[in-house]
Amino acid sequence: FYGYIALDRQGLKDISMKNYVILLAGGVGKRMQTDIPKQFIVVEGRPILVNTAERFQCNPQIESIVIVCVAEWIDNLRSLVEKYSLTKVRWIIEGGSTGHDSIRNGVFFLKDKIDSDDYIVVHDAVRPILPQKAIDEVIRVSHEKGNASSSIACHPPIVYTEDFESGIADVDREHVMLTASPQAFRYGLALKCYEKAEEENMHNFTFTSSLLIHCGERVYFAKGTTSNIKITTKEDLALFEALLKVPEELLFS
Repeated sequence: FYGYIALDRQGLKDISMKNYVILLAGGVGKRMQTDIPKQFIVVEGRPILVNTAERFQCNPQIESIVIVCVAEWIDNLRSLVEKYSLTKVRWIIEGGSTGHDSIRNGVFFLKDKIDSDDYIVVHDAVRPILPQKAIDEVIRVSHEKGNASSSIACHPPIVYTEDFESGIADVDREHVMLTASPQAFRYGLALKCYEKAEEENMHNFTFTSSLLIHCGERVYFAKGTTSNIKITTKEDLALFEALLKVPEELLFS
């Protein structure tokens, strides 16, 4: 079998490989101190989660989306998917007790639905400022290397602390990269690592990239953007509103 080759904005691309999104909306947002999970907070007339899902809805490289949702809000999410015509949202499943378990639920759910040579893009629903070029870049690198994490160089000085009150050692920022979602992986590789974590009864890997390192894999960096904020506190909502007004071409340069 020979995969068909098509020319798109990324250059040559093997269209036999498909890209699926695992969108994480399983948290309850305790630090936000609101009555609803933070991914459902409405900003500028739209729930945060909808803003994020639309980023992938608009990307032609994305085949389908599975949203991993806090159980009590699944019916509400179904209504939003219909209201905003999120046609690429094909599945909604229940989240886990940790971020690791929510990603694992998504990875295991796809086991009989996609091929091992397909790719998954894992992203936090509360990171809604996501330029299309950032999605394209993480897909491009993952297709070349097998995995990719959206990353930026570390500019502020970093101090190691053992007590969170003081520090006596610098961390060499010249050898530090800050990683975040989106992260993309060849599905067979991600599945192997999550199966290993289950065998070892480990559930504390916040990022899939951390799990890969635990499994002895090298992780690769894709160009990220400082605008890719994670909405955690009420102060972040104001920043999100401001970033919504910035033209996309200025968010990823």
